[in-house]
Amino acid sequence: MDIKRIVRHLFTTHGKVNTAFPRDTLIAIEKAIKACDAEHVGEVCFAIEGALHSAALFNGQSARDRAVEVFSQLRVWDTEYNNGVLIYVLLADRGVEIVADRGVHAKVDPQEWMTICHAMGEAFRQEAYRDGAISGIQATAQLLKRHFPAHRNTANELPDTPAIL
Repeated sequence: MDIKRIVRHLFTTHGKVNTAFPRDTLIAIEKAIKACDAEHVGEVCFAIEGALHSAALFNGQSARDRAVEVFSQLRVWDTEYNNGVLIYVLLADRGVEIVADRGVHAKVDPQEWMTICHAMGEAFRQEAYRDGAISGIQATAQLLKRHFPAHRNTANELPDTPAIL
């Protein structure tokens, strides 16, 4: 049990989420997702969570395990071409996890996702949440564009608005 992590999570309130990701930043994230959607047939979903709930925290749930849960809860897996990608931010840990559906996972090297997560995490540690989020979305879009270029008119299957959990 990591006492420092528990304390960080207990003190990461919704107010801190709103400070890190104010309305104008959420709008910028949504616009970035919309702009990137035109470049590929992948589906990007962005989710922000301030802290883990007590039971998950005391059971030692990792950001990765939580991201997989959120991937399922937000139905990111439920796209026609199995091309959904979740960018999950756990603010208390300043952690970023990317979970890709099987269609994307088969084509993108996990190291590429780790590189994006690391860059976003570094920006977040410097409290550059807006820049970190948008650069992460753009980097994700570049990978999707390489493997799933826009070649047909497809419906937007996932909301572009960031999910605040």
